[in-house]
Amino acid sequence: MAEQLIVSNSLTINAPVSSVWDALTNPEQTMKYMFGCRVISDLKVGSPMLWKGMVEGQEMLFVKGNVLHVEPEVQLVYTVFDPNSDVADIPENYLTVTYSLAAADGQTVLTITQGDYAAVANGEQRYIESVGAGGWMSLMTAIKTLLEPTV
Repeated sequence: MAEQLIVSNSLTINAPVSSVWDALTNPEQTMKYMFGCRVISDLKVGSPMLWKGMVEGQEMLFVKGNVLHVEPEVQLVYTVFDPNSDVADIPENYLTVTYSLAAADGQTVLTITQGDYAAVANGEQRYIESVGAGGWMSLMTAIKTLLEPTV
């Protein structure tokens, strides 16, 4: 079995778990840090999870996937695929994203993992690009900025 290629980032956010969960799942919040994209999902296992945004006045689907597991304010697992890529839109090419939240002294430790890049088409290149871009850290930092009160 080939070595898995997983991107993993963790960050402590000075906000309660409920606020972090809302930032991850509320379309009005995601558009503030996810490049203007709103996450659209009823968060039920098997349901679609879509990221839509506007480009030149037209709504565009940037990422799509399906919900695999939901434990509110603890963990959300879903698949992702870029329908605008040149990779075949087949289940074998979808990556899995996991949001894990843990309360720690009034703060939230948010961990996001994405992979397994070793199991998808162009996986090694996609993994290198993701790691080179810092994985999820820029988005997690934007969530932290959104939720933490300014002093």
